Amino acid sequence: MNDLRNKVVIETDGKLMNGRDVAIAAMLGAEEFGFATAPLVTLGCAMMRVCNLDTCPFGVATQNPELRKRFCGKPEYVINFMKFVASELREYMSKLGVKTVDELVGRIDLIKRKEGITGQAAEVDLSNILDTNFVSEKVEYNKKSLYDFKLESTLDERILCKEFAKVLAKGTKKKVEVNVKNTDRSFGTIFGSEVTRKHYNNLDDDTFTVVCNGSGGQSFGAFIPKGLTLELVGDSNDYFGKGLSGGKLVVYPPKDSTFDAGNNIIIGNVALYGATSGKAFINGVAGERFCVRNSGATAVVEGVGDHGCEYMTGGRVVVIGKTGKNFAAGMSGGVAYVLDEERDLYTKLNKEMVHFSEVSEKYDIIELKTLIEEHVAATGSQRGKKILDNFDEYLPKFKKIIPHDYKRMMAAIAAYEEKGLTNEQAQIEAFYEIVNNK
Repeated sequence: MNDLRNKVVIETDGKLMNGRDVAIAAMLGAEEFGFATAPLVTLGCAMMRVCNLDTCPFGVATQNPELRKRFCGKPEYVINFMKFVASELREYMSKLGVKTVDELVGRIDLIKRKEGITGQAAEVDLSNILDTNFVSEKVEYNKKSLYDFKLESTLDERILCKEFAKVLAKGTKKKVEVNVKNTDRSFGTIFGSEVTRKHYNNLDDDTFTVVCNGSGGQSFGAFIPKGLTLELVGDSNDYFGKGLSGGKLVVYPPKDSTFDAGNNIIIGNVALYGATSGKAFINGVAGERFCVRNSGATAVVEGVGDHGCEYMTGGRVVVIGKTGKNFAAGMSGGVAYVLDEERDLYTKLNKEMVHFSEVSEKYDIIELKTLIEEHVAATGSQRGKKILDNFDEYLPKFKKIIPHDYKRMMAAIAAYEEKGLTNEQAQIEAFYEIVNNK
């Protein structure tokens, strides 16, 4: 109809255990096959189904050093299993008179309904799957239809990789300026991959700085690594900073703008989705689901929409403006500091998993003030300056939000570290202490 099928590769998975399963999947149209349970069993898994309890007796799904010693799996076991699957598949193909897997794909005419079926299985109607009357010719992926993403025309390839080519290898500091528009998706990601390939995560902050003017497209700054800074003068679309991996993102309105940045949306929904590390300073309001699934990044923003910090597992977030409803839903880690000027945060907070209180501890006060200072230095935020100039007045209006279990875990880790344990050892001991005391 629309020639879409010959442009994509169909993959199937779900309890593929042997060559016969692969043969049937191929005849039904699959071109790639995903295995999970069977290879796991070859590595020693006995399907105890306690993966989430950290008590796997075979050392497969556990962080316990003693249990991990029991793991006896080897890559060769999986390789051997796959050879058995391929050998059996070859046998079935030979019986069917088919030479290659490509020839087998889509051959529904080689499948028939099993006879003598009784019970509920007999009531299953497979006619829409096995009826091939509507197919005039075999439909499968055509390598000639490989989609051209035209990566060579992206700003990363045309400008960033070329501008930083001479300094990339040595990691010499350099700053460039470019114009962006909202069709420039995933800006900075390709160049970020080159930075990671050359330097892993070992560069100093702001080694490579890109000043961008205009509107950032979807996934602006996605996955950028440590050492790369993107400074956006304008606004950005959804998924800003998705998967941030150590880099720094700064966004603020043009200097000649007359509107109040703290009351206007400057980035879209789902910003910093799944971020693992790095920093983001946003001189404006973010859309919905800000920092959803953030696991380690630090962010300062001047307001967020609904569902902020949803499913967050780590990192720090400072909100120096208004907050939408259902804040911190499913939040199991990390800390959020939220300005509650109107004293109504408790009505917008999802209190199922978190505790909120005034910011009173010395370390928390220092951390909050330091992050706002960094935000002001990076963006020139007027709201941030006002808070810093009157910090003693604003401090009582801030609320600290932290998950109950996370708070207990951090306290336990600190106690074990005071006893001389390393951070990793302290984490393990704290985990078992909390689990055993439940």
